[in-house]
Amino acid sequence: MNLVLEDVEDIAPIVLHPPAMDDDEFYDFCQRFDKGFRVERMADGCVVIMAPAGFESSFRNSNLTAQLAAWAKRDGRGAAFDSNTEFLLPDGSAFGPDAAWVAWERIRKLTPKQKRKFARLCPDFIIELMSPSDRMAQAQRKMQLWIDNGVLLGWLIDPDRRTVTIYRPGTEPELLSNPEQLEGEGPVAGFVLDLKDIWAGL
Repeated sequence: MNLVLEDVEDIAPIVLHPPAMDDDEFYDFCQRFDKGFRVERMADGCVVIMAPAGFESSFRNSNLTAQLAAWAKRDGRGAAFDSNTEFLLPDGSAFGPDAAWVAWERIRKLTPKQKRKFARLCPDFIIELMSPSDRMAQAQRKMQLWIDNGVLLGWLIDPDRRTVTIYRPGTEPELLSNPEQLEGEGPVAGFVLDLKDIWAGL
């Protein structure tokens, strides 16, 4: 049976409690879903299935990913990744941020097999872009999990409220209201994200 949905982005995530899966089994499980659906695994093994991004969220996400990718190529210290990338984290969870950056020196330690599936590493820098179906409390918890697993810098962007919350290890999150741009630091020092089109949307 096929379902036609008017606004898939407003659908609440589906939470499953499948039998325990190793990393390869989880990768194969994820391949069963149509392109666009995001499947993540929590540390306790439960699986969360989220609908594809809506039209405007996709526009915003492609904008920030393009900016990060262009900077990463110029900078040369690491590689940028889009929202289709899943990272296997130290606590057993598997998350896919909306955008990420990883230093080349860490990428080169991966085997060819690891590069073809989900990489068992935590990105150095991530961006999460809230969509209409996201809830702030859940997004904040996920950002803290990123930091707990080794992310050195994380940005949580909320286009509706025009806020950015900056996450760093060992410090309280920093809330910015309606910034025009974000300046990278630490692993992505030199990166500047222009928020004009992300705030404007479509």
